[in-house]
Amino acid sequence: MNSLSQVYTGFIVILLLMLAGFPSPATALQSDLESEARTMLEQRDAQIKELLGPKGTEHTEEQRQELMDIINEVIDYKAMAKHALQSAWDDLSEEQQSEFVDVFARVIRDQSLNSLDIYRADVIYESFEVDGNIVTARTVATLENVRTPVTYEMEKRSDGWFVTDMSVDNVSTAESYRRSFQRIISRRGYDALLDNLKRRAGLI
Repeated sequence: MNSLSQVYTGFIVILLLMLAGFPSPATALQSDLESEARTMLEQRDAQIKELLGPKGTEHTEEQRQELMDIINEVIDYKAMAKHALQSAWDDLSEEQQSEFVDVFARVIRDQSLNSLDIYRADVIYESFEVDGNIVTARTVATLENVRTPVTYEMEKRSDGWFVTDMSVDNVSTAESYRRSFQRIISRRGYDALLDNLKRRAGLI
């Protein structure tokens, strides 16, 4: 091997060793998304716990509204509504779709404060799986020695993180709404479903 070949071979070896020590762009991006998703969930949990205070704390209406905002601000109501309505979604005008999302969101927001103690659970973040800009975060919430698996389906967009589904004890929230809504639609139609949600939201 001549001296030029030796230099070239040595350069290739050094380059390969350098590349082996650094993550690929895809791996680095995956790591960044995992870190961002974890940070968002941890900060959200800390905010809620700080505002909640110890068990038995009385909350003002302003504090309850703030809690509701923190709990629900990352939920993608439109994605859940589309999944729940299935083909009925495409039959609606844009105005009707917007109305349904607004009513649906109000029902979810109101229900989110039904039991505040669940937000006092200790949370362990077990794993984060990344697929493009979608992150599946698997956690375990422990409250009074009861362990409950909670999984978040999250999407990173230009304007932040959004939760498109949440599973508690392996039961999908979006799928539960889908089954419930489809039963009502098949038996009584879409208008009956909307009226049902409006009553639950206190709109009629």
